[in-house]
Amino acid sequence: MPAVRLELNDRVATVVLDHPPLNVVDLATARELNETLARVAASGDAGVLVLEARGRAFSAGVDVRDHLPDRGAAMLREFDRACAALLDLAIPTIAVVQGAALGGGCELTLVCDLVVASTAAEFALPEIKLGVFPPVAAVMLPRMIPSHLAAEMILSGRRLSAEEARAAGLVNHLAIPDQLHQVAGGLVSQLLALSPGSLRIAKRAMALSRARVTAAEIEAAERLYLETLLHDPDAIEGLEAFLEKRPPEWTA
Repeated sequence: MPAVRLELNDRVATVVLDHPPLNVVDLATARELNETLARVAASGDAGVLVLEARGRAFSAGVDVRDHLPDRGAAMLREFDRACAALLDLAIPTIAVVQGAALGGGCELTLVCDLVVASTAAEFALPEIKLGVFPPVAAVMLPRMIPSHLAAEMILSGRRLSAEEARAAGLVNHLAIPDQLHQVAGGLVSQLLALSPGSLRIAKRAMALSRARVTAAEIEAAERLYLETLLHDPDAIEGLEAFLEKRPPEWTA
């Protein structure tokens, strides 16, 4: 069964992470996501893209096993390519977050234009607890929210409730769980009622502000990770300790 599904109806491209219960993104899933986003970009039939998930979590992030050196470089490049594809998509993108968005799952929400979240959702970047860091969030988050809060999320792994995320500006609209898709659908309808061409040009104009990162900036953070951290003993120890369900033993 595919871990990523695409539904195209009435000019809405709905991309569904379907790897329940936690929608962990492994290398194969990241490739599926890239292929799906490429199909949306090439089709020209959609006016809005909705990114949502099935299961308990929106996404618990990238598979820890795929952070290790034998697959880490391929995984990081594939996932970062998906984030860049979402950033570069010409049409408006909406993340619909029903549960926890952690690590890479949180990064996927950052690269969407708009976020609608359930009051049961949570947002966190816990990579530092495993001895690594989130490259996409590291270059994006300080531009999106107050720098001290961005630093706390990246450097300590602080978890934000849905209400805290909205107050910080990471979420546009909150809804109780039973009304999440109704609220998201209302936002989709608002966008579809507008000029498709004007929306595309408005997105291009917003990109000029550089408030949104570029693919080159993501690649720079990726290189820092690959060249200085991928083979670092503490990074390997943190990841292996997580997989072995034990406390890490840091070298310094």
